[in-house]
Amino acid sequence: MDKGDGTLKYILTGDGAGDIFTIDENNGDLHANKRLDREEKAFYSLRATVVNKNTGLKLEPETEFIVKLHDINDNEPKFGKELYTASVPERSNKGTSVTQVTATDADDSMYGNSAKLRYSISQGHPYFSVDPSTGIIRTALGPGEMDREKREHYQVVIEAKDMAGQRGGLTGTTTVNITLTDVNDNPPRFSQSIYQLSVPESIITGTPVGRITAVDKDLGKNAEMYYNIVSGDGLDMFNIITDKDSQEGIITVLKPLDYEKTRSYTLEIQVQNTQTLDTRFLGYLPTKDMATVRIGIEDVDEPPLFERASYVIEVKEDAAMGTAVGSVRAMDPDGYNSPVRYSIDRRTDLDRLFNVHSGNGSIFIIRPLDREEAAWHNISVIATEFNKPLQTSRVPVYIRLLDVNDNAPTFASFYETFVCEKTKAGQKIQTVSAVDVDDPVGGHKFFFSLAMEGAYRGNFTVKDNGDNTAGVLTRRSSYSQLHKSVYLVPVVITDGDFPIQSSTETLTVRVCTCDREGNMELCNAEAQTSSAGLSTGALVAILLCVIILLKEDTQAFDIGALRNPEAIEDSKQRRDIIPSDTLYPPIRRTAIPSRDNEDVRDFINQRVQDNDSNPTAPPYDSLATYAYEGTSSVAESLSSLGSASSEGDQDYNYLSDWGPRFRKLADMYGAEDSDRES
Repeated sequence: MDKGDGTLKYILTGDGAGDIFTIDENNGDLHANKRLDREEKAFYSLRATVVNKNTGLKLEPETEFIVKLHDINDNEPKFGKELYTASVPERSNKGTSVTQVTATDADDSMYGNSAKLRYSISQGHPYFSVDPSTGIIRTALGPGEMDREKREHYQVVIEAKDMAGQRGGLTGTTTVNITLTDVNDNPPRFSQSIYQLSVPESIITGTPVGRITAVDKDLGKNAEMYYNIVSGDGLDMFNIITDKDSQEGIITVLKPLDYEKTRSYTLEIQVQNTQTLDTRFLGYLPTKDMATVRIGIEDVDEPPLFERASYVIEVKEDAAMGTAVGSVRAMDPDGYNSPVRYSIDRRTDLDRLFNVHSGNGSIFIIRPLDREEAAWHNISVIATEFNKPLQTSRVPVYIRLLDVNDNAPTFASFYETFVCEKTKAGQKIQTVSAVDVDDPVGGHKFFFSLAMEGAYRGNFTVKDNGDNTAGVLTRRSSYSQLHKSVYLVPVVITDGDFPIQSSTETLTVRVCTCDREGNMELCNAEAQTSSAGLSTGALVAILLCVIILLKEDTQAFDIGALRNPEAIEDSKQRRDIIPSDTLYPPIRRTAIPSRDNEDVRDFINQRVQDNDSNPTAPPYDSLATYAYEGTSSVAESLSSLGSASSEGDQDYNYLSDWGPRFRKLADMYGAEDSDRES
C-alpha cells in the first residue's frame, strides 16, 4: 500500500511497455502514448511491479493485466479485386448466375454492425442484379433482352456497405465487366435474293465462276455454313463449295459449257449452318435460306470439234495402197458452218504410211503395211477452219493392222544334234519346235514332216507330236563316222492358217562315238573345227578353186555356188515351182573313199541345185570345173569334174607351167608319174 511517503516506484513491462504504454512511477497511472488500432492489435499483455525506490526490493508480487481495445467502425469494406471479368451466354433465362463477388471488413464482426456487409448495384441496372447477402450477380432480364448481336459487353459496379447497409456505414466498390457469349441463335441469310453471273463457254472445268455471300451474325463455329445446289437446270453443270475463311459460296464449273447448246442456267442455292441451331429457337426461327443464281454463258470463237474424242480403225495388213481405212469428221461448233480442212501431223506418221483427204476426212493408205513391223499406228489428224487458220484442233486415230498369214514358220532356234554310231532305230535324237511372226486368231498350229524324197529318208524320220513340236528319230541301228560324219536333215514346217505357208528348215546331225550309256565321247574334229561347218580339206580345196578362178571371166558365172549354205544364208526355195525330188543327185566317187570327199560333193551339189533353182542367178556363159581330189596328197591337188578317165590316166606335167606357186604340186605329182612309169 502506498503510504504517500514517496518511497514507492511503479515499473511497467510487457507488450508495448515504454513505447505504446507508459506508467507514472509515482502513482501508477497507465497512459497510451500512440493512437491504437484494433485491426492491427486487439489486446496487449502488460505486467506491473511496485519496488522500494531506496532498496529496489519488490514490495508486492508482479501483477499481470491485459489491455483490450474496443472496436469502432473505422474500416470500410474492401473487395478482393478492383476489377472482375465474367461471362454469361446470351439469351439466358432471367436469374441466371453470372459470377460472385466478395468483400471483407477489418472491423470486429463480433461487436456491433461494423463488419456486417450488404451488397448492391450502383451501375448495371436493369440488366443484372446482385444478392445483398452473398454478392452473387444474376441476369435481371429475360432471353429476349439479353441478345449478344445487340449488345455484347456490360460493365456493372457493385457496392458493399457495412453497418448492415444502414446510414452512416462505410462503403467499398468494385467493377465487374460482363460479356455475353454467343449461342447459335441466328441462321445464315443471303445478302440478296438473286445473283447474276456470266462466264465464257471456254472456261475450264473446276474453274470458279463467281462467289455468293450469306451473313450469319453469330461467331466462330456458330457462324460456319455450307452451301448446296438444290434445283435448277444447271444442277449437273455446276458445283458450289464453301470458302472456310470467308464463308462465301464459290460456284465452279462441273462440265464443259457450250454456248451453242445452252446460253444460260438457273440455280437454286441453299445455305445453312454446319452446327445445329439452339433448340430454344427451332420453333420460331428459320434454319435455312435460299437464293437464285442466274449464270449467262458468253460465246467464244471455238476451234473445230471432232465427233469423237478418238478413233480406232482396223485394216488388214495386206490392204492395197489407196485403200480407205476410215474417216474422221469435225465441224464448226460456233454454228457458222465454216469449212474444215483435214491434215495429218507428220510427226506422228514419220514413215508417211497414211494420208487424209483434206475435204472429207477419209484416211487412206499410201505405202505398204506390215503388221510384223508395227501392229499399231497412232496418228494425229488436224482439223483447221478454212476461214480462220488459227482455229485448229486435233484428234488421235489409232490404226490397228489385222494379221494376214504372209509369213512361213521357222525353227524356234538353230538346232544341231548328234547321233551315236551304235544306236537303235526309232530313237529320238532331237525335239524341234517352230515360231511364226504371224498372229492367227485361233493361235498357232504347226505340222512337221520330212522332205518328200532324198537319201536322208533312209537315215532319219520326223514324228509330229501334235503340240507344235516334232521329234527327229533314227531309222537305222548304226552310223559310220568314216562313211559320213554330218547329215543335213530337211524338215518341212507348215502352218495351219490360210493361205498355208511352209518352209524347209535344216537340222544338222553329227555322227559321234559314244559310250555304252549313249554319252558322246568323240565327234569328227574336222567337221567341228571350221566355223562355216566345212572340213579343213574342203576349205583348202575351195581356196585353190578361188585362186584358179581369178583368171577366169568372173562376170560369167554365179559365185554363189561357192558359198557355204549353213554359214552364209539359208537355202532359198522357189515358191513358183515344185521342189526337185532329189536333193542330192548321184555323183561319181573318187578312187579313194573319204569323208572329206563326201563333204565337198554334198556342198557343191547342194549349191549347184540352189543356184539352178534361183531365178535371180545370172546365166552361165563359161564353164569352170573343179573338184576335191582326196587326202592322199599332202598338198591336196585338183582334177577335172568333167574327166571320165581314172586317176592313173591323169597327166600333171602341166603344173610345172603354172609358176612358182604350184611348184610343190608339180614336184609331188610329177614324182608320182615317174614312179608309175618305172
